Parts: sequence; structure tokens; C-alpha cells
Amino acid sequence: MFKKLAEKLKDYKSNTAPATLPFKDVFITPKNEYLKDMSKKAVELYERQTEINNFSKLVLSNPENKSHNKMVERLFNEGVADPFVDEKLADLADNQKFLRDLGLL
Repeated sequence: MFKKLAEKLKDYKSNTAPATLPFKDVFITPKNEYLKDMSKKAVELYERQTEINNFSKLVLSNPENKSHNKMVERLFNEGVADPFVDEKLADLADNQKFLRDLGLL
């Protein structure tokens, strides 16, 4: 009796089509492209999160550190133009090369 059941089961398996995933054909060729896009997106998200973490550490590291003020003052003493002076802003607004570089002309 067991042999008859085994034969019927074998015949049944051979007559029925194997089960397939409904999306199997969709992902056969673009699978590598899909994974490549996912990997690229994952790397971009990781880089963004790393930049945010590094920036947060830098900003929140020591609020009493005023060394940046000394560096800016030294640059001004060396002759670097102060970008916040109204005359310098007016010069930049009239600078044709600068405006072309920005794509405004």
C-alpha cells in the first residue's frame, strides 16, 4: 500500500508545474542593477549620516574655543578682504565674471 501511495505522489509531482515566484521573471535581469542602486543609496545614506555626525562633533566639541576668531583676524591683517563690508559686497554684485560663474548672466 505504501508503494502505491509513493507512486501516486510521484506521478502527482511530475504532472504539476513547479511553484514559481510571481516576480521571479521581473527580477532576473534587473536584479544586479537593483542591488547596485540599493548599494549606492546605502553608501550615500551612510556618508550623509557620517558627515552629520562629524559636523555635530565639531560644532558641539568646545563652545568656548575661540581660535577661529584669531584665524579670521590674522587673515584680515594679511590683506584678505572682509566679505561683510558693504563696499566689497557691491564690488561682487558688479563683478561680471563672478555673475557669469554663478550663471546669472
